[in-house]
Amino acid sequence: MNSSHAGTHRPHAPASLLVASLLVVAVTAHAEDANPPPAPSIARTFPVIPTAPAVNQAPPLGADIAGLLEHARTTNPAFAAQRAETAAARERIDSAGALPDPNVQVELMDFTNEMRGGGTTLVPGRVGETRYRFIQPLPGWGKRDLQSRAAAAKAEQAAAGLDAAWLDLAMTIKQAWLRYYAADREAALARESLALLGGLEEATLARYRQGLAPQQAVLRAQREITSQRLAQVGIEQRRRGAVAALNGLLARAPHSPLAAPVEPPALPAVLDLPALADRARSTNPALAADERGIEAARLERERTWADRYPDYSIGLTNNRPRGEDQSWDLMFEVMIPLQQSARRAREREAAHMLTAADAKREATGARLAGELGAAWANYTSSQESQRLLRATLLPQAQATRDATRAAFETGRADFDAVLEAERQLVDTRMSLLQSEVEARMALFEIEKLVGESL
Repeated sequence: MNSSHAGTHRPHAPASLLVASLLVVAVTAHAEDANPPPAPSIARTFPVIPTAPAVNQAPPLGADIAGLLEHARTTNPAFAAQRAETAAARERIDSAGALPDPNVQVELMDFTNEMRGGGTTLVPGRVGETRYRFIQPLPGWGKRDLQSRAAAAKAEQAAAGLDAAWLDLAMTIKQAWLRYYAADREAALARESLALLGGLEEATLARYRQGLAPQQAVLRAQREITSQRLAQVGIEQRRRGAVAALNGLLARAPHSPLAAPVEPPALPAVLDLPALADRARSTNPALAADERGIEAARLERERTWADRYPDYSIGLTNNRPRGEDQSWDLMFEVMIPLQQSARRAREREAAHMLTAADAKREATGARLAGELGAAWANYTSSQESQRLLRATLLPQAQATRDATRAAFETGRADFDAVLEAERQLVDTRMSLLQSEVEARMALFEIEKLVGESL
């Protein structure tokens, strides 16, 4: 077709050949649209690790989310602090139910030696009488068990809080990686658009030299190329910011290199909201932490009630009069619970804390339900947008672009029409990428609320 056209219209041959070359480039780029290869963008300062992993080896750090999460479990300092606090809470279980430390007393009777004659001394055995007393406090019946159970409930609450903290950290890492992935894909689209604009510039220059296009068309092409390069600078800036954010979450230097992101797993086609709500109620760690908090508050209230009953102490005394035989005494002590006003205040405090813990659980459940519904709506909307873009708008934009280029080749369309068609196609692809990012952001939020990956 091009050869016959060139034979009929000899003056148009250079422009036709250039446009034909441009169409070949466009078709090649179109064939790679479904999976554009990641490549370094202009002014990229971070070295790129190859994305293809070796056989039986994990992908390099940064290529996917799983590797980042595994790395963050051991390196993130905030999560390490939360993990240490949880371990400390577990250690409190044994100490909570332990007996109080005993007391040992040494009593020096008649240390002036007035009754026996002699000088004042503080040396045991050289005074009138030396008494060695051992006293062991004993909490009231059942108090130690309640203290151990309350400490165990608080340890379980801390463990559930650790799971909730991990889900928060995991979602933050996923979102940062998704921004990194989006910037990388935007850079690929920008490079493709820049290459197509370069081809249009060459074709427009050729037509301008033949007097078939005005100078404004050439200037417009060059202006569009400059605008696209400026857009690439913004994309690269976002990419660097995402890399710095990821490295911060991994406790690495901000400029540390990360592998180019690979394609994430396919999104679930449908998510059942009632099923998700049931799973969230049974697996969400924040809700589980509130449940353990209620149990800890209930046990603390029971322990406070147990303070109505006295504590005890037993003591064993060894009496050693100077110059006489030693003797033994046994002592039994009872604490008298007379401070009733203070004790009643502590009981009311414990009751209020139990009410607060129960209300906190209800508030957490209501918040989870609202957030889950909003995230599910965002996910469903983004999925529907993707379906419409892929099935309707993207094919239409591609067909318009191809038809406009063909018309431009034969002189039936001007440069502005071709440029507008290219811009609509790029905008459609960017909208598709944005819909994917929004859907994945919503999915990450759902996974956090449900407490597991979907």
